[in-house]
Amino acid sequence: MFAHDRLRTRLFQLFWGLSLYGISMAMMVRADLGLDPWDVLHQGLAPRIGLSFGLTVNLLGLVVLALWWPLRQRPGLGTVLNILVIGTVTDVALALIPSPDSYATRFALLGFGILLNGLAGGAYIGAGLGPGPRDGLMTGLCQRTGLPVKLVRTAIELAVLAVGWVLGGTVGLGTVLYAVSIGWVVHHALPFFTIDKARGHNTPVRS
Repeated sequence: MFAHDRLRTRLFQLFWGLSLYGISMAMMVRADLGLDPWDVLHQGLAPRIGLSFGLTVNLLGLVVLALWWPLRQRPGLGTVLNILVIGTVTDVALALIPSPDSYATRFALLGFGILLNGLAGGAYIGAGLGPGPRDGLMTGLCQRTGLPVKLVRTAIELAVLAVGWVLGGTVGLGTVLYAVSIGWVVHHALPFFTIDKARGHNTPVRS
């Protein structure tokens, strides 16, 4: 019974964490002040493949997950739900959140979006049911190459940012603010949301 209750708690936290993550992404898109590297790619790619922003998030997550196979990474339930939930919720939130007119509102959306993104990331990682596809790609490359996380993550995100920018994704102040603040937010949120304290979860956040 105890194990069943723990799994239910994990699933509940995973779902609301992924859902809030999707909402936070929509907030940053509506702020239109610059996105994080992966969302720059999603935004640039979406009109070129004829899909919505959220469906592009889901599709690219599936493509990245396929790259796990040669890296011998094993997805968890959280990995699969990450692909299905975040982009879907993002599209719903984009339909509900209007584009603001004033810079003050845009900056507020950006700031709260980044904060919510970090808290939501800490929640779904803390559930301990599997990393997101993009994080799994990073950790798999680290294991296969022996390179440090900071180098691999930086290389991936710079490459993704460059491709997204070339495709027309929004790069700006929000991109910089996300880069310098998201790690700090997740660092403080993760211990609070980690369900299995004995195991711990230090996977760097990214959907």
